[in-house]
Amino acid sequence: MPWDNNAGGGGRNNNNGGPWGQAPQGGGPRRGGTPNLEDILNRGRDRLGGLGGMGGVPGGRWAVVAIIAVVVVFWLVNSLYTVSPQEVAVKLRFGKPVETTTSGLHFVLWPIENVEKVGISLNQTEIGAVPTGTSSRNTSADDGTMLSADQNIVDVKFSVQWSVIDPVAYLFNVRDADDMVRRAAESAMREVVGRRSADDIYRDARAQIQLDVQQITQRILDGYGVGVQLSQVNIENAAPPPEVADAFDEVQRAEQDQERFQEEARQYANTLLGDARGQAAQTREDAAAYKDRVVKEAEGAAARFKSVHD
Repeated sequence: MPWDNNAGGGGRNNNNGGPWGQAPQGGGPRRGGTPNLEDILNRGRDRLGGLGGMGGVPGGRWAVVAIIAVVVVFWLVNSLYTVSPQEVAVKLRFGKPVETTTSGLHFVLWPIENVEKVGISLNQTEIGAVPTGTSSRNTSADDGTMLSADQNIVDVKFSVQWSVIDPVAYLFNVRDADDMVRRAAESAMREVVGRRSADDIYRDARAQIQLDVQQITQRILDGYGVGVQLSQVNIENAAPPPEVADAFDEVQRAEQDQERFQEEARQYANTLLGDARGQAAQTREDAAAYKDRVVKEAEGAAARFKSVHD
């Protein structure tokens, strides 16, 4: 081999090693100059010890300490959590809720424990038709299209304001609580609109409709145990669909004209009735005066006749 020294006795010099340096001294077989594995490991350990900078302290110990420190830091990062004033946190142990925590710094035994945070501020869900020119929306195209009791199609845009009062129920009783609120409110609005005329929805009974929808929606959500409380339902816009808006406006104008004509007729009738009553009163007064005059004239004539006769 290239590293063999063949000088001096014609054979391999057993005092020289290969590329790894001198062979180990003392007993033990040499096996034809193959380097000893234990010697290689000892030299590697010595080099690692030198990198540790502690002389006789093995470098492997510092590596273990560093690994432990990293693990501890990682564990602390995953075990400490903060909750903002607008949130509550549900602590889970093996996936089951065990505690709710409010705002502040808290601790969990990660990885057997973890937390789910829930916002408790007021939420608003928009449902129904979108004004003309709006390019995007969070609800489906026919959410606000409903049928009234008098068989008129009505586009209703309304909003529901709600907040979470039971975070555990909100997280675990239904798959998607936000969507549940939207669907329950839409169903309640359809039910109420189906019992009302279009005029009630447009003008006459909007406040009562909002209250009815809120009560029905709350009953539905309580039945499913969603853990939310409704605070207000507000009808933002109620109008006929654009396809029939012109015809509806004509009907509305005709109804307004009818109401105006009826009001004018009532005013004219009241005027005539007032005049007739005035004339009747005048006639009664004239008749009474005529009666008094005739009676007095008759009494005078009778008195004169009596005086002449006597």
